[in-house]
Amino acid sequence: MENKRRFSVREIREDFPSLRQLVYGKNLVYFDNGATSQKPQSVLDSINKFYSKDNANIHRGVHHLSQKATNEFEESRKTIARFLNASTHEEIIFTKGTTDGINLIAFSFGELLKEGDEVLITAMEHHSNIVPWQMLCERKKCSLKVLPINENGELLLEEIDQYISEKTKIFAFTHISNTLGTVNPIKELVQKAHQFGAVAVVDGAQSIQHKPIDVQDLNCDFYLFSGHKVYGPTGIGVLYGKEKWLEKMPPYQGGGDMIKKVTFQKTTYNELPFKFEAGTPHIAGGICLGKAIEYLSQFNFHDIEKHETMLTDYAQDLLYTFEDIVIYGESKHKTGVVSFNIEGIHPFDLGTLLDKQGIAVRTGHHCTQPLMDFYKIPGTVRCSFALYNTKEEIDFFISAMDKSIRMLK
Repeated sequence: MENKRRFSVREIREDFPSLRQLVYGKNLVYFDNGATSQKPQSVLDSINKFYSKDNANIHRGVHHLSQKATNEFEESRKTIARFLNASTHEEIIFTKGTTDGINLIAFSFGELLKEGDEVLITAMEHHSNIVPWQMLCERKKCSLKVLPINENGELLLEEIDQYISEKTKIFAFTHISNTLGTVNPIKELVQKAHQFGAVAVVDGAQSIQHKPIDVQDLNCDFYLFSGHKVYGPTGIGVLYGKEKWLEKMPPYQGGGDMIKKVTFQKTTYNELPFKFEAGTPHIAGGICLGKAIEYLSQFNFHDIEKHETMLTDYAQDLLYTFEDIVIYGESKHKTGVVSFNIEGIHPFDLGTLLDKQGIAVRTGHHCTQPLMDFYKIPGTVRCSFALYNTKEEIDFFISAMDKSIRMLK
């Protein structure tokens, strides 16, 4: 069994220099990890090393720097493939992020759809897992179906057969809701998709950093995540796709590197994964995402899950001591997120006062406007946790909440 690093939050925090700063004279409390995570020193060093020593374009050059950059970029792909337990590293496509990957599937796999086909999503999806499917349905004259949720923020699985059928060609769903923290039963949803001959597309933007992911065990057809939410850089992400589907799908974009031969009469496309990676990629981003995955891989995910679930439960229990609080998302299976409102206080006002005390939370609709409409609210205050957050930070947050509420009421 591989030796893992001891899970010590105090030691982990030392790896993240951005956490050691003052905001308005207060120690930063960063509870906006659902939007983006902070970066460990190893990732920051990797970015600096690439641009200061190893900078070169990849896949084309015969010179030393180009070959070195190519090797590092492709080793990162293999690192990510092992992390996800993909069958082969050719199933790992580098993208700009989850949004870019979903759009790639909606365009490329979407070309296989025909008029009258259906796409199924859920009522808790991020806009990035709604709008590309709407665009696909408009383009191909397909229908979009939406599996509803209950007040606790759980999918109404007992009603799923009313929304899925042999017409369903794509079932796209989030693993963990960015607004509610709900952890969906992925394997069950994948099995249901396959029962009706549909492909299963898993939005893993909010799960990759919290849970161990084994795409072969999940048996999903596609799995997507963004680098910046898993302690890596912005502008880089991953689309995992089963090889059989990636081979059938036409390229998303044309240009350099995604070709084998170009003439004015005809172009033949490159093999996987390069078929879907037109142009110069985010080379530093790809290399540094591999470093972020290596950082996370030091730890036992059981320890990460246990710690983040403890933080979620602890924060939620303390928040319930406030009068007039409403917490959205009370699924039996949730992690990493507490989304709430105080009746009579606009979430923006509360978030602003918390910021003045050094606390970073997210306010608004969190790119889930249909979900806000379901709860009949304009938005929420959202705390989202990471492996480096502490109970002491939550205690300070609760104290700041008390002060802020008294100022606003």
